[in-house]
Amino acid sequence: MISNSRGKEKTRRNKESSISWYQITKPQRRKKVKLENKKNLAARVLNVGKSRIVFNTSSLAQIKEAITKQDIKDLVQDKLIIIKPIKGTLKKKKRKTRRRQGSIRKKPSTRKQDYVILTRKLRAHLLVLKSRSKISPENFNLLRKEIRAKSFRSLSHMKERISAINSEVNK
Repeated sequence: MISNSRGKEKTRRNKESSISWYQITKPQRRKKVKLENKKNLAARVLNVGKSRIVFNTSSLAQIKEAITKQDIKDLVQDKLIIIKPIKGTLKKKKRKTRRRQGSIRKKPSTRKQDYVILTRKLRAHLLVLKSRSKISPENFNLLRKEIRAKSFRSLSHMKERISAINSEVNK
């Protein structure tokens, strides 16, 4: 017996003899074997994703004992570790989408890329011609403005324009 400051006496209970209601009603859970590290190791060894690796539930003890990469490879050969096949993703059919006024679907990005590629190519060619002094600085500036204004469809189209300018100058 233990006396309290107020004079009341408490009885010390033996922990083993006293069982709480929670311990009686608590559902008995099976202990899960943590094999996350084994799964990571198997994924690295086999060059597949973690989600594709499946352990055979009847032989978890053997998988738990595996330490080295060679152990993992042996377990794969014994078919205790299984690799799920890749599920192919179907290409979705292009659905007809309603366009609202003023919106263009998925075209600006490709248009801009095409514009940038063509512009860089034309400007580079123009610089080469200027460095070889095949065109005058005035014509160089004129052609740069035309490139900026998207006047040329391709490099050959620009070459035709340059030859037309040169023929006008030679007259």
